Amino acid sequence: MSGFWLFSLEETLWMVAAALAVDLAVGDPARLPHPVVAIGRWIRWVERITYVEAPKERSFRFGVLLCASTVLLSGAAAYAIVAVCASLHPWLGYAANVWLISTTIAWRGLADAGLRVYRPLAGGRLDEARRYTGYIVGRDTAELDEGELTRATVETVAENTVDAVLSPVFFALLGGAAGAFAYRAANTLDSMVGYRNARYEWYGKASARLDDALNFLPARLAALLLAAAAALRGRSAADARRALRSARRFARLHPSPNCGYPESAVAGALGIRLGGVNRYGGVESVRAYMGEPLQPLAKEHILRTVGLLHAFGGLLLGGLLCAAAWVALGIG
Repeated sequence: MSGFWLFSLEETLWMVAAALAVDLAVGDPARLPHPVVAIGRWIRWVERITYVEAPKERSFRFGVLLCASTVLLSGAAAYAIVAVCASLHPWLGYAANVWLISTTIAWRGLADAGLRVYRPLAGGRLDEARRYTGYIVGRDTAELDEGELTRATVETVAENTVDAVLSPVFFALLGGAAGAFAYRAANTLDSMVGYRNARYEWYGKASARLDDALNFLPARLAALLLAAAAALRGRSAADARRALRSARRFARLHPSPNCGYPESAVAGALGIRLGGVNRYGGVESVRAYMGEPLQPLAKEHILRTVGLLHAFGGLLLGGLLCAAAWVALGIG
């Protein structure tokens, strides 16, 4: 059994595959309320009433409280919704589980974000491209040229193959909508308070560490899947070998224990070099280089990265469908 025992393994596999397909087909409709928005509001509310700057031990304890309450309540809320729906009718439970899981996945949204930067770049509208890049990265974008805008976009799409696609699927397989929501809560915490700065160094430490731990295995699996996606897109095993070599060589150089794996795999697959100097609030931050510069960065690499993302998602969806069929037929 899987999905906190609400559904069987076979049902869970079919539903997670369906959630991936739903996200690809419709994304996040603007008119529908998004549950992750509620998670963000909860985080800000708890932060307002618990945040302290000093002493650091007290700040850390309140940060643990924020982290634990957000993750547990998010998972419990998703579980309760699905359980109530399933008690009314099995198919209503299936629908609720699929929809909730789909809201934690951002396959289509990630691809669209990359294309929103590419289109103005292709039209020579740098200011527009800078604005859209600023929506998806934390670095300063006002003075970036085409190459740096491309790098920022490729790095973000590559990194988020884990956060936005593989990890939600991974935890949905372990715990249905509850598992996916617990993961999404942890990831949202990291994006809101998981910074190493004066305000969040201690208060956000638990959130940052939890996100690192949850993404540890998916990040490494993502490098393998991206290598397979590179072979599929390029119809060549050479791209896959280069992606794997790049991940082995460069991933450990990234300041994040996880982000280097998808970034270096994409860099290797495309034959480009990522990393370099970023600016945050005017302050320079040097990131280790990922990949070998077999060709210069060009806006077309955004399209190729989005293509890798779709191949990555397609392999994941196909694998889920094959596994569901395998279990259904009782093979092996």
